Amino acid sequence: MSTNLSFPGRTISAGSKDSANVLRIQSRLNDVGCGPVKEDGIFGPETLDAVELFQSRSVDQFGMPLKMDGRVGPMTWATLFAVEIKPQVATTSSALLSQTLGQAAKEVGVREEPLGSNRGPRVDQYLRSVGLDPTKGSFAWCAAFVYFCFDQACIGLSMKNPVVRTAGVLEHWNEAGTRGIHRLSADECRDEPSLVQPGMIFIITTGGGHGHTGLVEGVRGIALTTIEGNTNEDGSREGIGVFRRATRRISDMNRGFIDYGESGSLPT
Repeated sequence: MSTNLSFPGRTISAGSKDSANVLRIQSRLNDVGCGPVKEDGIFGPETLDAVELFQSRSVDQFGMPLKMDGRVGPMTWATLFAVEIKPQVATTSSALLSQTLGQAAKEVGVREEPLGSNRGPRVDQYLRSVGLDPTKGSFAWCAAFVYFCFDQACIGLSMKNPVVRTAGVLEHWNEAGTRGIHRLSADECRDEPSLVQPGMIFIITTGGGHGHTGLVEGVRGIALTTIEGNTNEDGSREGIGVFRRATRRISDMNRGFIDYGESGSLPT
């Protein structure tokens, strides 16, 4: 059987009706010594155990251990069938998202002054863009950074900014839902990673009503390149600057993604 197989676009897991691809998975699991697995096209407990065994022994093409969840998503598929995952380039058919990503890229390297203060000349601009006075308190600014990048893009495009104007990560998520803005849940993106596209806003909830957010710049399988404010190299939600990060996974985004790509060209 040829191992030059492209990921089918949807995660394959227990109970999957995609018998043709389940059969391919079963055959390959036997080939790589994770069987014996009955090659019947049925993703049952035996196949689940074999997938988990393969995942426990394997790393992805970036050298990261596969998540041992018994599900064949793009990273497990690519490793199992020795298929290279090509990145989606940081472009989009949406002028708004393209301009926003361009603005975000220019902000990479901005740091708080002093570090750890939630302040600084540029950070203050981010906060003021969502209506906060940085002299009146210490404010987390990851959501303000996202809004600012969209706002600068909208100025250049002579259009109204469609993004919810808030410094609250979960407030943004909730209000986007109220307004009917396109949202993708964590579960549907985990099952169908191809839904996640450059320019989308990721939303993470960290408990206690808090969260973290940033922009998706690139996608490779379930691996993301992101641009985030108020973070650091380790991905903290209370970091010191604007960073480009290449260690996020779609599964890390436990609330979901917001897509303003269809917000169009609302006139100013």
